[in-house]
Amino acid sequence: MERKTILQRMGAICGVGAPVLAFSCIFLAIFSYPPFSWMDNALSDLGVVPGMTGVVFNFGLYASGFFVFIFAVFALFNYLGQRWMGKIGSGAFAAVGLALMGIGFFPESVVPAHYLFSVAFFLLIPISLSIITVTFVAMHRPKMAAFTLLIAVAAALPWVLLFALHYVSGVAIPEFVSALAGSVWVIMLSYKMFLGTSQSRYVA
Repeated sequence: MERKTILQRMGAICGVGAPVLAFSCIFLAIFSYPPFSWMDNALSDLGVVPGMTGVVFNFGLYASGFFVFIFAVFALFNYLGQRWMGKIGSGAFAAVGLALMGIGFFPESVVPAHYLFSVAFFLLIPISLSIITVTFVAMHRPKMAAFTLLIAVAAALPWVLLFALHYVSGVAIPEFVSALAGSVWVIMLSYKMFLGTSQSRYVA
């Protein structure tokens, strides 16, 4: 197996592993801290809870952010081809991983670093996916373009509705929905990439 194929496969595995690790740690942190409220808290509030809660939450974000970065650099960059727009899109998605690492490394008590990394993370998800949508259009892959655009909208919509309707006092719900949308895209694309490396080509 060629070195490039091995790296692509490793990146695809990291793409699947990132959401699994992140949400496992998030739910474990929530279950370990009964006062947490989906309506009133931010997910990051868990990161400053003493003991296991904060450690598990912050580790999950940092480690999964690293996996997202590996996915973007080793798998996504090659999957999107040599088009300059694809390089920008994969670079932007690598920045999503770095921002997630920053959220975990700098908990809520570290001001303003935590806030800046959080804003960057939730902005970069729809921005990077929008760029990647254009890349798929240029690659004549309309189904992937439509799917990626749908996920980009799903990632941005909870925040738009929050600012317009103020449907909750905290931000845990829009954070969760936005991250979940991005995770669905990563897992789906990682699966296609892994199949592609197994067959020595990418499948459409």
